[in-house]
Amino acid sequence: MSDTDLQYDELSNQFAQQKLLVDVAEVHGILCGMLAGGMSVDNQDWITALEDVVNQGDVFSSQTKQIMVGLFNRICQEFIEPDFALTLFLPDDSAPINDRGKALVLWVQGFLLGFGLHQSDFKTCSDEVKEALEDFSQIARMDEDMSEGEDNEQALFEVVEYVRISAMLCFNELGKSLLDSRQHPSSVIH
Repeated sequence: MSDTDLQYDELSNQFAQQKLLVDVAEVHGILCGMLAGGMSVDNQDWITALEDVVNQGDVFSSQTKQIMVGLFNRICQEFIEPDFALTLFLPDDSAPINDRGKALVLWVQGFLLGFGLHQSDFKTCSDEVKEALEDFSQIARMDEDMSEGEDNEQALFEVVEYVRISAMLCFNELGKSLLDSRQHPSSVIH
């Protein structure tokens, strides 16, 4: 298992301990979508928006808030890395293919939600971003079970990689505030 897989499992356990009834993949997708949709890293309203979406408006405990801030900071770092470092938080490859597929659907649904919270003018988006968002909408509606097998494993891998690259494409086009903060080292990611 890679470190990321351990972190997915660890975060899932922490979410359960905090009585959060939401999947890590969905929360990761929401945060990625917010940043890719153009949310400023200096805007601390993201935590309130996340509380509304995943905690029915109840304020996060200090421990939950700490977990979310850590996840947010990790996403910020991955988005600004020059080598396409974004890693989707999904179950590891040893998990059943349907669990991984469902987590991917939750991640994409979360991304679309987060993106929509910060990007309302889709007319200004490039054709590539519009196409990616249309594809995400189709992926978000997938609910068919997949059978175990090498062909389905390969297909899932390709969809995960497409989603990952597309999320970075959206961020690179619309997530300017984070890129600006990298150019101004005095800016701090909260």
